[in-house]
Amino acid sequence: MELISFFVDFVLNIDKHLLEIVQDYRTWTYLILFAIIFMETGFVVTPFLPGDSLLFAAGAIAANPSEPLNLLPLMLLLILAAVLGDNVNYYIGRFFGTKIYDKNYRMIKREYIDRTHLFYEKHGGKTIIIARFMPIIRTFAPFVAGVGTMTFTRFFLFNIVGGILWVILFCVSGFFFGSIPFVKNNFSIVILGIIFVSLLPMIIAFLKNYLDKRKMK
Repeated sequence: MELISFFVDFVLNIDKHLLEIVQDYRTWTYLILFAIIFMETGFVVTPFLPGDSLLFAAGAIAANPSEPLNLLPLMLLLILAAVLGDNVNYYIGRFFGTKIYDKNYRMIKREYIDRTHLFYEKHGGKTIIIARFMPIIRTFAPFVAGVGTMTFTRFFLFNIVGGILWVILFCVSGFFFGSIPFVKNNFSIVILGIIFVSLLPMIIAFLKNYLDKRKMK
């Protein structure tokens, strides 16, 4: 319970916690952020790690000249983390996919994989790009691509494009909007807004699926 409370507090007050990390670890913060983004995209058991909100907060801190984070190397490093993470997840899917799916682990629920697979089937290769902006699906999309043995060269192309767009969009948004007084004073609300907007496609899909099932009864 304490771990959950800490995680919720970390996400909602990610600007304060990230600033503490920057002040304590200085340039080592680059490595810490790299590790978080890599794990959030690279392992199917860590979809709960912050992604969009972390990038936004990191961009906001990079806008402060007194802090050691610089926007350009920050984005380049996190793009690398995102691309490598998806690559690792893809190969995990190819190697362990069917075994993990059959076991239906509590943290890797079969329904998440099925939902991502349906999304993937509907939107094809561009799912890898679209999924970058959708929590949970972002983590499972490369895994499902690996399970479905998607051609790696095709996957890698969409992976690079998606990683670049995702990191640049949120980091640059944080850089230019994170220092606005309203955003700084209501950062938790902004983070909740980012999370809500990111989850909105999943919510709409869930409601549509629920309504379709009710009509069939």
